[in-house]
Amino acid sequence: MSLDQLDAKPLGPAMAEAHRQLEICNACRYCEGFCSVFPAMMRQKTFAEGDLNHMANLCHNCRGCYYSCQYTPPHEFELNLPAILAEVRQESWESYIRPRALSKAFHEHGFAMALAAAIFIGILFWVASTAGADPSAGFYAHLAHNLMVAIFAPAFLAPLAIIALGLRDYWRDTGGRCPSIADLKSAFGSVSKMKNLSGGHGEGCNFEREDRYTNARRYAHQAVLWGFLLCFLSTSSATLMHYFMNWPAPYGLLTPPKLFGLSGGVLLTLGAIEMIRLKLKADPELSAKRVWRGEFAFTALLGLTALSGLLLYVATGTAAVRPLLAFHLGCVLTLFLMMPYTKMVHGFFRLSALIIEAQKSGGK
Repeated sequence: MSLDQLDAKPLGPAMAEAHRQLEICNACRYCEGFCSVFPAMMRQKTFAEGDLNHMANLCHNCRGCYYSCQYTPPHEFELNLPAILAEVRQESWESYIRPRALSKAFHEHGFAMALAAAIFIGILFWVASTAGADPSAGFYAHLAHNLMVAIFAPAFLAPLAIIALGLRDYWRDTGGRCPSIADLKSAFGSVSKMKNLSGGHGEGCNFEREDRYTNARRYAHQAVLWGFLLCFLSTSSATLMHYFMNWPAPYGLLTPPKLFGLSGGVLLTLGAIEMIRLKLKADPELSAKRVWRGEFAFTALLGLTALSGLLLYVATGTAAVRPLLAFHLGCVLTLFLMMPYTKMVHGFFRLSALIIEAQKSGGK
């Protein structure tokens, strides 16, 4: 978006406040090395809407800049950059992902919506599983493999298509170009190491408390990220083994689906629990308060999905398999269907922002 467009289209309240605060930060520059937001800010003197969206999605809400700032309340400048960027970031997801009403509804009533959907879908799976099947078929004794594929494939791909359309518009508005290998390498390297949660000095950020640095949030994010990827690898390897190796479930402990699934489930469960613990300790004034419940609900749903999968493995061969399987599948399907409207969407936008930042900064 050009400066002429900026003049023609007044910024909304959150955007205008972010613009005000970033101009002050750009004059001070004390937090220059804290994270990727500040190099992006320092490249220009004024900011269009696309620039503000870009910097908001680069922000990881580590809060280090707030606790280091001399202009926070009660100073007359009243800077609270983590909170205003969190609000702009949330508004950007809601504007790019349609329909907006679903995102707003989830963040206002997220826990009730997620729990109700998981239970309702679980009941449907329970009913479907009563038809019975070959007991030697493992989980498929309760729900046929082809039926599961018919349900979960579109439930996973359709939300991804919605996210892809939103990312296309975000990419255009923030000045993204066709990424190079170097751009992708820089962005994925930052994600894998959670570089922007290191505080710029490797000691972590101030998310827990203002008087010390900690890597707890960084490690929790890494556990969730790698846990989720391992669970995805578990499902992917099982699909390959089923269709291309003619090797249907059940699988032994030392096979890729089990090894990836168990390790990923443990990491995802522990990471979600730690993120909930940290969120309960953190100061809500330094985030977008209106979406606090929705963010909490999403993290709880993520952890519950992983935990129910682990319990399902422990219960193998017992009467508890059928109800646990129904509830687990209900959680997974709820997670998929709500993906564009929950905090999960932040991963797609943040990765895009990091790729675009690598392009604009020349990979620095």
